[in-house]
Amino acid sequence: MNPSGHYNAMKEVFLLLGSNVGDTIRHLDTARQFLLEEIGALSRLSSLYRTKAWGITDQPDFLNQVVALISPYPPVEVLDRILSIEKKMGRHRLVKWGERIIDIDILYYNHQIVDYQNLKIPHPLLQVRNFALVPLVEIAPDFVHPVFLRSNAELLAKSTDPLEVEKWG
Repeated sequence: MNPSGHYNAMKEVFLLLGSNVGDTIRHLDTARQFLLEEIGALSRLSSLYRTKAWGITDQPDFLNQVVALISPYPPVEVLDRILSIEKKMGRHRLVKWGERIIDIDILYYNHQIVDYQNLKIPHPLLQVRNFALVPLVEIAPDFVHPVFLRSNAELLAKSTDPLEVEKWG
């Protein structure tokens, strides 16, 4: 660690952004801007994808995007900064998998495996969520999941998620 308490090595972090309330495109734009200002430089961006809601299905469709960024912060600090961004944008965690202005999930943090009570990386449901896998495969098809030891493309090919994911716009 350097004197400021941060790791010197930059890490590539893959995040899933989602919104299904209000001006979803603007919410995703705002989230990307906050990520750039508060976590790190954006290195890769997927297209936007429209999907039906997962979990609680009686709600508006989501717009989703996967972004990769280069960050100096350790995983827990990335999570803290994400939660701060969600709160700043007006996210209220009332109902699990409910409607939301913004949702930002950590999919991968480099190739690290993190297993804390409040933070699990890779995301524990990634392999069963096409709305995360499809945009992830667009920008990182050959990235290997550090637990399953399969590429994102292989995970998508084996996914049993019935939800359709369509490129938006």
